[in-house]
Amino acid sequence: MQTATPSALQIKGLGLKIGGATILKNVELDIPQGAIVGVIGPNGAGKTTLFNAISGLITPTAGTVQMHGIDITKASVPARARAGLGRTFQTSSYFPGLSVLENVRLAAQVAEGGNYSLFRFPKAHDKATERALETLQSVGLAHKAHTLAGDISHGDKRKLEIAVLLVTEANLVLLDEPMAGVASGEVAGLVQNIREMQVEKQCTVLMVEHHIDVLLGFVDMVAVMYFGTIIAYDTPQNIMNNPTVQSAYLGKSA
Repeated sequence: MQTATPSALQIKGLGLKIGGATILKNVELDIPQGAIVGVIGPNGAGKTTLFNAISGLITPTAGTVQMHGIDITKASVPARARAGLGRTFQTSSYFPGLSVLENVRLAAQVAEGGNYSLFRFPKAHDKATERALETLQSVGLAHKAHTLAGDISHGDKRKLEIAVLLVTEANLVLLDEPMAGVASGEVAGLVQNIREMQVEKQCTVLMVEHHIDVLLGFVDMVAVMYFGTIIAYDTPQNIMNNPTVQSAYLGKSA
């Protein structure tokens, strides 16, 4: 008898009301460990709001969020990070005045039990620095280790964010439009980085992406959001053939 894969993330009846307006309504989602799941939907469907609820930036008014079977609905952002939740945002988040290496080393420093102190002078071969260099090598940024983060391309900034997630040992990763603003020639490399991150760390990936053709090519499952709820959750092929999705999201008649 085959044992079911345990859930990395389980969302039940999630709702959010702000000032009488319903932003999220009865969101249900169960993501198995090690899966790559895409979230699609028109602008205003609630995708980023859902990510905010999962990552703790907002508190839902109904329902629960469980991570590896533990209820984190009301847990703080730092507590979720300690549990292995990592996230990128629609706009790149990094220290532009620090080098690429220093950005990743700071994250490694925290992962090693330290803090985000810019005043801790790194040794050339301390554990955090070595860990950061190895991670930059894995995402193809080792040759830009000493370049200021603010001076690298947008695609490389996205790779830098992935490097930070890798070095912090996140096991549940939320990627909010990782391809946004990335030049077409850099998309394939970034997709490969995400795939390698998932394989190397055996982490679970949940990502919002507007490049539907790119997303459908490498995710295991797709969740479709519409007016604050999930109207379909299935394989990419079944999603594209779903008449409800075609009517609500793709603008085709059912």
